[in-house]
Amino acid sequence: MGDRVAGKVALITGAARGQGRADAVRLAEEGADVIVVDACAPLPSVPYDSATPEDLAGTVGEVERLGRRAVSGIVDVRDLDRLRTIVDDGVARLGRLDAVVANAGICVPKAWDQVTPKIYEDTISTNVTGTWNTVMAGAPHLVRAGGGSIILISSAAGLKVQPFMVPYTTSKFAIRGMAKAFAAELARHGIRVNSVHPTGVDTPMGSGDMAAELGAAMAGDQRLGAMFMNMIDVQLTQPEDVADTVLFLASDESKYITAHELAPDAGVTEF
Repeated sequence: MGDRVAGKVALITGAARGQGRADAVRLAEEGADVIVVDACAPLPSVPYDSATPEDLAGTVGEVERLGRRAVSGIVDVRDLDRLRTIVDDGVARLGRLDAVVANAGICVPKAWDQVTPKIYEDTISTNVTGTWNTVMAGAPHLVRAGGGSIILISSAAGLKVQPFMVPYTTSKFAIRGMAKAFAAELARHGIRVNSVHPTGVDTPMGSGDMAAELGAAMAGDQRLGAMFMNMIDVQLTQPEDVADTVLFLASDESKYITAHELAPDAGVTEF
Protein backbone atom coordinates (compact mmCIF):
# COMPACT_ATOMS: atom_id res chain seq x y z
CA MET A 1 0.00 0.00 0.00
CA GLY A 2 1.22 3.48 -0.89
CA ASP A 3 0.03 6.95 -1.74
CA ARG A 4 1.20 7.59 -5.30
CA VAL A 5 -2.37 8.47 -6.35
CA ALA A 6 -3.82 9.23 -2.91
CA GLY A 7 -6.99 11.29 -3.08
CA LYS A 8 -7.49 10.70 -6.79
CA VAL A 9 -10.44 9.07 -8.51
CA ALA A 10 -10.01 6.98 -11.66
CA LEU A 11 -12.43 5.63 -14.24
CA ILE A 12 -11.52 2.22 -15.69
CA THR A 13 -13.45 0.51 -18.49
CA GLY A 14 -13.39 -3.24 -19.10
CA ALA A 15 -12.73 -3.55 -15.37
CA ALA A 16 -14.56 -6.77 -14.49
CA ARG A 17 -11.44 -8.92 -14.80
CA GLY A 18 -8.05 -9.21 -16.47
CA GLN A 19 -6.23 -6.00 -17.32
CA GLY A 20 -9.00 -3.67 -16.19
CA ARG A 21 -9.25 -5.33 -12.79
CA ALA A 22 -5.48 -5.22 -12.36
CA ASP A 23 -5.51 -1.50 -13.16
CA ALA A 24 -8.28 -0.81 -10.65
CA VAL A 25 -6.59 -2.80 -7.89
CA ARG A 26 -3.16 -1.25 -8.51
CA LEU A 27 -4.57 2.26 -8.39
CA ALA A 28 -6.51 1.41 -5.23
CA GLU A 29 -3.34 0.03 -3.64
CA GLU A 30 -1.82 3.46 -4.11
CA GLY A 31 -4.74 5.41 -2.67
CA ALA A 32 -7.26 5.99 -5.49
CA ASP A 33 -10.99 5.47 -5.47
CA VAL A 34 -12.40 4.05 -8.71
CA ILE A 35 -15.34 4.00 -11.06
CA VAL A 36 -15.30 0.60 -12.74
CA VAL A 37 -17.45 -0.38 -15.70
CA ASP A 38 -17.79 -3.39 -17.95
CA ALA A 39 -20.29 -4.80 -20.45
CA CYS A 40 -20.63 -7.98 -18.35
CA ALA A 41 -22.35 -9.68 -21.28
CA PRO A 42 -21.38 -11.73 -24.32
CA LEU A 43 -19.01 -9.65 -26.40
CA PRO A 44 -19.60 -9.44 -30.17
CA SER A 45 -17.73 -11.82 -32.48
CA VAL A 46 -15.09 -12.88 -29.93
CA PRO A 47 -14.00 -16.52 -29.54
CA TYR A 48 -13.25 -16.23 -25.81
CA ASP A 49 -15.32 -16.15 -22.63
CA SER A 50 -17.00 -12.88 -21.66
CA ALA A 51 -17.05 -11.21 -18.26
CA THR A 52 -20.05 -11.46 -15.95
CA PRO A 53 -21.70 -9.20 -13.36
CA GLU A 54 -20.13 -11.45 -10.73
CA ASP A 55 -16.70 -10.65 -12.16
CA LEU A 56 -17.36 -6.91 -11.84
CA ALA A 57 -18.57 -7.40 -8.27
CA GLY A 58 -15.28 -9.23 -7.64
CA THR A 59 -13.33 -6.17 -8.78
CA VAL A 60 -15.37 -3.96 -6.46
CA GLY A 61 -14.70 -6.37 -3.60
CA GLU A 62 -10.95 -6.34 -4.19
CA VAL A 63 -10.87 -2.54 -4.21
CA GLU A 64 -12.98 -2.28 -1.07
CA ARG A 65 -10.78 -4.79 0.76
CA LEU A 66 -7.97 -2.30 0.20
CA GLY A 67 -10.00 0.34 2.03
CA ARG A 68 -10.88 2.32 -1.09
CA ARG A 69 -14.27 3.19 -2.56
CA ALA A 70 -15.58 1.72 -5.81
CA VAL A 71 -18.62 2.67 -7.88
CA SER A 72 -19.54 0.17 -10.58
CA GLY A 73 -21.76 0.16 -13.63
CA ILE A 74 -22.68 -2.27 -16.37
CA VAL A 75 -22.42 -0.69 -19.82
CA ASP A 76 -21.20 -1.46 -23.31
CA VAL A 77 -18.70 1.33 -24.05
CA ARG A 78 -20.35 1.77 -27.44
CA ASP A 79 -23.36 3.25 -25.61
CA LEU A 80 -22.21 6.82 -24.97
CA ASP A 81 -25.40 8.02 -23.28
CA ARG A 82 -25.43 5.24 -20.68
CA LEU A 83 -21.68 5.50 -20.17
CA ARG A 84 -22.02 9.22 -19.47
CA THR A 85 -24.82 8.57 -16.98
CA ILE A 86 -22.70 6.04 -15.06
CA VAL A 87 -19.60 8.24 -15.09
CA ASP A 88 -21.55 11.33 -14.01
CA ASP A 89 -23.14 9.37 -11.16
CA GLY A 90 -19.77 7.97 -10.08
CA VAL A 91 -18.19 11.41 -10.06
CA ALA A 92 -21.09 12.78 -8.05
CA ARG A 93 -20.69 10.00 -5.49
CA LEU A 94 -16.89 10.08 -5.27
CA GLY A 95 -16.50 13.83 -5.60
CA ARG A 96 -14.14 14.19 -8.56
CA LEU A 97 -12.37 12.51 -11.45
CA ASP A 98 -8.61 12.65 -12.02
CA ALA A 99 -7.76 9.79 -14.38
CA VAL A 100 -9.45 7.92 -17.21
CA VAL A 101 -8.23 4.46 -18.25
CA ALA A 102 -9.86 3.40 -21.53
CA ASN A 103 -9.12 -0.31 -21.32
CA ALA A 104 -12.18 -2.03 -22.82
CA GLY A 105 -11.56 -3.77 -26.13
CA ILE A 106 -11.92 -6.98 -28.11
CA CYS A 107 -9.69 -9.09 -30.34
CA VAL A 108 -10.83 -11.54 -33.03
CA PRO A 109 -7.89 -13.29 -34.73
CA LYS A 110 -8.54 -14.34 -38.31
CA ALA A 111 -6.60 -14.54 -41.54
CA TRP A 112 -7.40 -11.47 -43.64
CA ASP A 113 -9.72 -13.32 -46.03
CA GLN A 114 -11.71 -14.83 -43.14
CA VAL A 115 -12.59 -11.47 -41.60
CA THR A 116 -16.30 -10.76 -42.02
CA PRO A 117 -17.88 -7.30 -42.16
CA LYS A 118 -19.39 -8.01 -38.74
CA ILE A 119 -16.02 -8.86 -37.17
CA TYR A 120 -14.54 -5.68 -38.63
CA GLU A 121 -17.42 -3.49 -37.46
CA ASP A 122 -17.56 -5.06 -34.00
CA THR A 123 -13.83 -4.54 -33.50
CA ILE A 124 -13.76 -0.94 -34.70
CA SER A 125 -16.93 0.08 -32.87
CA THR A 126 -15.75 -1.44 -29.58
CA ASN A 127 -12.07 -0.55 -29.68
CA VAL A 128 -12.15 2.82 -31.42
CA THR A 129 -15.62 4.26 -30.88
CA GLY A 130 -15.73 2.80 -27.37
CA THR A 131 -12.42 4.47 -26.53
CA TRP A 132 -13.62 7.78 -27.97
CA ASN A 133 -16.83 7.47 -25.94
CA THR A 134 -14.80 6.86 -22.78
CA VAL A 135 -12.78 10.02 -23.31
CA MET A 136 -15.90 12.03 -24.13
CA ALA A 137 -17.60 10.82 -20.95
CA GLY A 138 -14.59 11.43 -18.72
CA ALA A 139 -12.71 14.42 -20.12
CA PRO A 140 -15.29 17.09 -19.17
CA HIS A 141 -14.84 16.13 -15.53
CA LEU A 142 -11.07 16.46 -15.84
CA VAL A 143 -11.51 19.88 -17.41
CA ARG A 144 -13.64 20.96 -14.46
CA ALA A 145 -11.07 19.53 -12.04
CA GLY A 146 -8.34 21.60 -13.68
CA GLY A 147 -6.32 18.71 -15.06
CA GLY A 148 -5.72 15.00 -15.01
CA SER A 149 -4.50 12.02 -16.99
CA ILE A 150 -6.14 10.05 -19.78
CA ILE A 151 -4.63 6.65 -20.52
CA LEU A 152 -5.68 4.80 -23.67
CA ILE A 153 -4.82 1.11 -23.70
CA SER A 154 -3.58 0.25 -27.16
CA SER A 155 -1.28 -2.70 -27.92
CA ALA A 156 2.05 -3.65 -29.39
CA ALA A 157 -0.18 -4.04 -32.44
CA GLY A 158 -0.56 -0.25 -32.36
CA LEU A 159 3.19 0.21 -32.86
CA LYS A 160 4.17 -2.79 -34.97
CA VAL A 161 1.93 -4.70 -37.31
CA GLN A 162 0.75 -8.05 -36.01
CA PRO A 163 -0.55 -10.59 -38.51
CA PHE A 164 -3.93 -12.32 -38.50
CA MET A 165 -5.51 -9.32 -36.75
CA VAL A 166 -6.28 -6.73 -39.43
CA PRO A 167 -9.26 -5.13 -37.62
CA TYR A 168 -7.51 -5.26 -34.23
CA THR A 169 -4.26 -3.79 -35.57
CA THR A 170 -6.23 -1.08 -37.37
CA SER A 171 -8.06 -0.21 -34.17
CA LYS A 172 -4.93 -0.09 -32.03
CA PHE A 173 -3.09 2.19 -34.45
CA ALA A 174 -6.20 4.41 -34.36
CA ILE A 175 -6.07 4.56 -30.56
CA ARG A 176 -2.43 5.66 -30.73
CA GLY A 177 -3.39 8.52 -33.04
CA MET A 178 -6.42 9.36 -30.94
CA ALA A 179 -4.23 9.80 -27.87
CA LYS A 180 -2.00 12.27 -29.67
CA ALA A 181 -4.93 14.23 -31.08
CA PHE A 182 -6.68 14.52 -27.71
CA ALA A 183 -3.36 15.42 -26.05
CA ALA A 184 -2.98 18.43 -28.33
CA GLU A 185 -6.42 19.89 -27.60
CA LEU A 186 -6.64 19.03 -23.91
CA ALA A 187 -3.17 20.27 -22.97
CA ARG A 188 -4.48 23.78 -22.24
CA HIS A 189 -6.68 22.25 -19.54
CA GLY A 190 -3.73 20.57 -17.83
CA ILE A 191 -4.81 17.16 -19.11
CA ARG A 192 -2.21 14.65 -20.31
CA VAL A 193 -3.13 11.91 -22.78
CA ASN A 194 -0.91 8.91 -23.51
CA SER A 195 -1.26 5.42 -24.95
CA VAL A 196 -0.02 2.13 -23.50
CA HIS A 197 1.20 -0.68 -25.78
CA PRO A 198 1.59 -4.08 -24.07
CA THR A 199 2.75 -7.29 -25.65
CA GLY A 200 0.62 -10.41 -25.05
CA VAL A 201 -0.84 -10.37 -21.54
CA ASP A 202 -2.09 -13.37 -19.57
CA THR A 203 -5.77 -12.43 -19.28
CA PRO A 204 -9.12 -14.11 -20.03
CA MET A 205 -8.87 -12.71 -23.57
CA GLY A 206 -6.80 -15.84 -24.17
CA SER A 207 -9.53 -18.19 -22.95
CA GLY A 208 -12.16 -20.19 -24.83
CA ASP A 209 -11.35 -20.80 -28.48
CA MET A 210 -8.93 -17.87 -28.76
CA ALA A 211 -5.79 -20.00 -29.04
CA ALA A 212 -7.45 -22.31 -31.56
CA GLU A 213 -8.54 -19.37 -33.72
CA LEU A 214 -5.06 -17.86 -33.70
CA GLY A 215 -3.48 -21.24 -34.40
CA ALA A 216 -5.79 -21.82 -37.36
CA ALA A 217 -4.88 -18.42 -38.79
CA MET A 218 -1.14 -19.02 -38.31
CA ALA A 219 -1.35 -22.40 -40.01
CA GLY A 220 -1.89 -20.59 -43.29
CA ASP A 221 1.43 -18.72 -43.07
CA GLN A 222 3.58 -20.07 -40.25
CA ARG A 223 6.59 -17.84 -40.96
CA LEU A 224 4.58 -14.85 -39.67
CA GLY A 225 4.37 -16.44 -36.23
CA ALA A 226 7.82 -15.05 -35.48
CA MET A 227 6.31 -11.56 -35.44
CA PHE A 228 4.77 -12.36 -32.04
CA MET A 229 8.16 -13.17 -30.46
CA ASN A 230 9.25 -11.02 -27.51
CA MET A 231 12.84 -9.82 -27.23
CA ILE A 232 12.81 -10.65 -23.51
CA ASP A 233 12.41 -14.39 -23.07
CA VAL A 234 8.80 -14.45 -21.88
CA GLN A 235 5.73 -15.61 -23.75
CA LEU A 236 3.18 -13.54 -21.85
CA THR A 237 3.40 -10.71 -19.35
CA GLN A 238 1.03 -10.33 -16.40
CA PRO A 239 -1.73 -7.71 -16.16
CA GLU A 240 -0.07 -6.38 -13.02
CA ASP A 241 3.01 -5.52 -15.12
CA VAL A 242 0.92 -3.30 -17.38
CA ALA A 243 -0.92 -1.87 -14.37
CA ASP A 244 2.38 -0.48 -13.11
CA THR A 245 2.63 1.60 -16.29
CA VAL A 246 -0.98 2.74 -15.87
CA LEU A 247 -0.23 3.76 -12.28
CA PHE A 248 2.79 5.79 -13.40
CA LEU A 249 0.73 7.65 -15.98
CA ALA A 250 -2.09 8.29 -13.52
CA SER A 251 0.32 9.66 -10.91
CA ASP A 252 2.01 13.05 -10.73
CA GLU A 253 5.30 11.27 -11.46
CA SER A 254 4.42 11.59 -15.16
CA LYS A 255 3.18 15.20 -14.96
CA TYR A 256 5.16 16.31 -18.02
CA ILE A 257 4.55 13.24 -20.16
CA THR A 258 1.85 13.61 -22.81
CA ALA A 259 1.18 12.50 -26.39
CA HIS A 260 3.56 9.57 -25.92
CA GLU A 261 3.45 5.81 -26.32
CA LEU A 262 4.63 3.75 -23.33
CA ALA A 263 5.31 0.14 -24.25
CA PRO A 264 5.59 -2.53 -21.55
CA ASP A 265 6.04 -4.88 -24.49
CA ALA A 266 9.02 -7.12 -23.58
CA GLY A 267 10.71 -5.73 -26.69
CA VAL A 268 8.29 -7.28 -29.17
CA THR A 269 7.98 -4.05 -31.15
CA GLU A 270 11.75 -3.90 -31.66
CA PHE A 271 12.36 -7.56 -32.52
